[in-house]
Amino acid sequence: MTDQMQELPAEQPLGQLEKVAYFHGAMPTGVTVSHEGRVFVNYPKWGDDVEYSVAEVVDGKAGAYPNQEINRSDPDNPAGTLISVQSVVVDPANRLWILDTGRPLFQPAEHGGPKLVCVDLAIDTVVKTLLFPKDVALSTSYLNDVRFDLRRGQEGIAYLTDSSDQGPNGIVVVDLATGESWRRLHDHPSTKAEELSDFVPVVEGRPVLERQPDGSAGPAIAMGSDGIAISSDGGRLYYCPLASRRLYSVATDALVDRSLDDVAVAATVTEEGDKGGAGDGLESDAAGYVYATNYEHNAVLRWASGSDGAWETVTHDTRLLWPDTLSLARDGYLYVIANQLHRQSDYQNGEDLRVKPYTLFRIRVDAEPVLLR
Repeated sequence: MTDQMQELPAEQPLGQLEKVAYFHGAMPTGVTVSHEGRVFVNYPKWGDDVEYSVAEVVDGKAGAYPNQEINRSDPDNPAGTLISVQSVVVDPANRLWILDTGRPLFQPAEHGGPKLVCVDLAIDTVVKTLLFPKDVALSTSYLNDVRFDLRRGQEGIAYLTDSSDQGPNGIVVVDLATGESWRRLHDHPSTKAEELSDFVPVVEGRPVLERQPDGSAGPAIAMGSDGIAISSDGGRLYYCPLASRRLYSVATDALVDRSLDDVAVAATVTEEGDKGGAGDGLESDAAGYVYATNYEHNAVLRWASGSDGAWETVTHDTRLLWPDTLSLARDGYLYVIANQLHRQSDYQNGEDLRVKPYTLFRIRVDAEPVLLR
């Protein structure tokens, strides 16, 4: 047998990924699944030709949701149209919430753009829109992902991450009944991207850095608090900066208590340790596990929250090129978007190296989602 024919040892996949849908147009970031199994995705406006920012996937095909009209951005009506959606999440009451950054091409946010939009899935109609004041959604804010606890207050509480790479990071808390919102852990160290001296992301075997004309390198990925998940009992909120391998949690009682100052809230923060690699998507299940995407190792891992146990691999597959958002559905499947985010031209010296299609996968984990209602 010649050297050319010799079969050599190679990296092996782990876990059985199933393809749900391919995307041949704009790059998706978020995914969520309704209690009946309806699948929704979103497309932020980062430079691709985005025909609609939110879609429902039916028989493997994506179409504008809840309609094409609301997906036509109107600068004269930013509160009534979708500007640039980063995340979609079905809450414990089976309503779809759309998290609009209001920042196409990362332009400064203007009032009315950043918002939470609630869609009643029974009638496919927007029933509530919550806007953020300028001192909550700052001009530099990039509201990234959201989780819900409907047991608190009259209609529930939402928790959001601000992952901005241009300004302060933190957690945003929203009272769903009144629409009132406030910032917590404002620019707290746990919400910040790590410095290049402490963290260099490696994807596909290459450091992801921004090369300077003088030959030096800087951090290409500098986003802060990104991934978010809520504990099975609702007592802790987990979050992670995009540019970090660390996981953190904070007491939700402290986040919602307006009488506490920032120091008191920060005193409830726990560093949960190294999660085995950097990632942005977090999810949790009713048994107490926290799931995390891992863009450095094309993987999804999980950890028994509150334990001293090690992270375990749920799936590892070379097709998981930048696993982004996670969504645990009631059918026992964990859904994950692979969107090659790191291959965008911003991170590749001006050359777009993404190869279509992008893919929505799922893997059976036989777990129940957290439904706090």
